[in-house]
Amino acid sequence: MVNIKKLQHIGIPVTDMAVSELFYAKLGFVNVMQSPFELEGESGLCVMMKNGELLIELYQLPDKLLPGIRSRAHGHVDHIAFDVDEIDLVFEEIKAAGFTVLEEQVVWLPFWKNGCRYFNIVGPDGERLEFNEVL
Repeated sequence: MVNIKKLQHIGIPVTDMAVSELFYAKLGFVNVMQSPFELEGESGLCVMMKNGELLIELYQLPDKLLPGIRSRAHGHVDHIAFDVDEIDLVFEEIKAAGFTVLEEQVVWLPFWKNGCRYFNIVGPDGERLEFNEVL
């Protein structure tokens, strides 16, 4: 089965990156990576905040997608990401095992120095589990 090395990060959608980054900085987290991304033809922003071995992904969606996030009364954790090697092999193993994979193929993002590649599966209660390889 899949060799998960460790919990890689927890993804949290935010409505105001500056406010959220300051909040987590007060808890001892440091911005260790920041990158824009494109979604539905508009730009969003991702910031990885680290405290010791714990990594939190804060991401702000493009303005037109923010109303759904703002309407939640208690916020939410969007996904849990696992750190893996050989993402293409993991992708094939997961598909062959019959899991519900959300992406048609492994996705590349311009995060970190050389980018990262990931895909998500859906758990029995709708939770998203991400498999991620930092390149």
